[in-house]
Amino acid sequence: MSVDPIVFGQRLRHFRKRRGLTLDQLGSSIGRPAPYLSLVENGKREPKLSQINALADALAITVSELLEPEAPNRRARLEIALERAQADRRYEALGLPYLKASARLPDEAIEHIVTLFDRVVTRDEAAATTTDEIRVANGEVSAKLRAADGYLEHVEDLARDALATAGYVGPGALTGRHLTDLVAALGYRVRFVDDIPPNVRSIVDPDTRRIYLAQRNELRTRQARKALLQTVAGMMFGHPRPRSAVELLTQRLESSYFAAAVLVPESAAVPFLREAREERDLSVEDVKEQFYVSYEMAAQRFTNLLTRHFGVRTHFLRSDEDGTIWKAYANDEVPLPTDDAGGSEGQQICRLWGARTAYSSSDKFAIHHQFTDTPAGSYWCSTHISPDHDGHAFTVGVRFEDARLFRGRRTNTHHKSDCPEGGCCARSNEGAIRHTTRAQQRLVAMLARGLPTLEDATLSEFVAKHALEEDPSATDGDE
Repeated sequence: MSVDPIVFGQRLRHFRKRRGLTLDQLGSSIGRPAPYLSLVENGKREPKLSQINALADALAITVSELLEPEAPNRRARLEIALERAQADRRYEALGLPYLKASARLPDEAIEHIVTLFDRVVTRDEAAATTTDEIRVANGEVSAKLRAADGYLEHVEDLARDALATAGYVGPGALTGRHLTDLVAALGYRVRFVDDIPPNVRSIVDPDTRRIYLAQRNELRTRQARKALLQTVAGMMFGHPRPRSAVELLTQRLESSYFAAAVLVPESAAVPFLREAREERDLSVEDVKEQFYVSYEMAAQRFTNLLTRHFGVRTHFLRSDEDGTIWKAYANDEVPLPTDDAGGSEGQQICRLWGARTAYSSSDKFAIHHQFTDTPAGSYWCSTHISPDHDGHAFTVGVRFEDARLFRGRRTNTHHKSDCPEGGCCARSNEGAIRHTTRAQQRLVAMLARGLPTLEDATLSEFVAKHALEEDPSATDGDE
C-alpha cells in the first residue's frame, strides 16, 4: 500500500501528541533531528521503511496503525484538505499567500476555505466537462488497459494485500466473514439501509466509521459484495474526489478491477483456469459458479488473466439488444467499432456478431456460441444474455485458433460480417423506410453537465439521520 506523505504526517503528529512527546524527544528515541521530523509531520518528507518501524516502536503502536490511509480526526482531515487545496494550480492562480494551519486557525475557518474552493472547482468542472471530454478520456483509459493486456499489476498487488488482511487462503469463493474482517481491519463497519439516495453506490462516514449500502432486498448479495469492495478500493487507493474525466474513469476502472481481483483471486483462479485449459474446457460460467460472482465479473476476470498467464488474446463486450456497446475491451484485434478518440462505448456492433444474434436464438437465455468471419480474421465467442442487468449481453471472444481451448467450440453457428467497412449493416433503402427511436434517456445523459455528483446537503442529511442510530453488525455473511 502506497504512503500518502500528508496523511502519514498527520497520523504521526496525532500519535506523538497522544504520547505527550515533543519533536526533540521523539527524534532522540529514533536517532533523527527534530527538524527532520517536522518535515515528515508536515508532509514534506517521506520516511524510509526502517524509520517507520522505529517511529511505531517509539510511539508504542503498530506499523499498520501508523500507515492507515486516513486522517486520525476531523481537524487532521481539514488540514489535509487545506494543504491539498493550496497545492492545486487553480488555488495558486489566485495569488494568495500560503496559509499555515496553525493551532490559532479555527476548524470553522479551514472548513469555510476548503468548501469555498471546492465549490469553485466543482462549478468550473461542470462548465468544462463535455461529452467530447468524456469520450476522449474513455479512449485514453481504454488504450492504457489494452496496452497492459487487461492486467493491472498495481491493482492485483493491492488485491493480494486485501486478501491477506481478510485471511483468505483459497481455493474457493470469498465468504462473508472474509469481507467482514477486511472492512474491520480498515476500522469500519457496514450498515445496510433502505434510504440510500438514488444512483449512489455507497456512503462512507469517517466520523462514525460506517459504510452505508442499500438494503439486501434492494441490492442482491453479489451486487452488495461488489459495491462494498469497490468502496473499499477507493479507501485503500486513497482516491480523491475526481477533478477530471480521466481521473473519474481511471478510479472507476481501478475500483471495478479491484473488486473482481478480490472476489476472483488470482492465486485461486489461475490454477482453476489452468486445469480447464488442459482439458480444453475453459468457460466463463464455471468461473462464475466457482467464485460466486456475476457472469459479467467472471467474463471480465477472463480478460484480466488469459493473456497474462496463458498467452490467449481476447475481447469482452457488454451490449444491449440494439447492439449499443456499454463496455468493451479487446487485445485480439477484433474489429470493434470506435469513435474518433478510440473508444467503443456508445458505438453499435454488427448485427451478425454473436452479441446480437444471441437475442434471436431459440433459447436466448442459454449460452450462445458462435464463429464469426470478419475483415480482421475469424473469431469465436460465447455470449450470455442476463435476465438481470436490463437484459444486457455479456460476450467473451478469442481468435479462431484459440477456440480449441473453450467449451462450446463445436458450435455449428457461423456468420460472416463485413463491418465496420462493409455493407452488411449499412444497406440503403433510399429513404423509403423510416423509424423513430426511444431516445429520452440518452438525450438526458448528453444534456447533463459535469461529472456525476450528489449535493453535500443530501449527504449531510443522510449521515446525520443515521449517526445516532444503533450500529449492529451488518456484514454477518452471505445470504
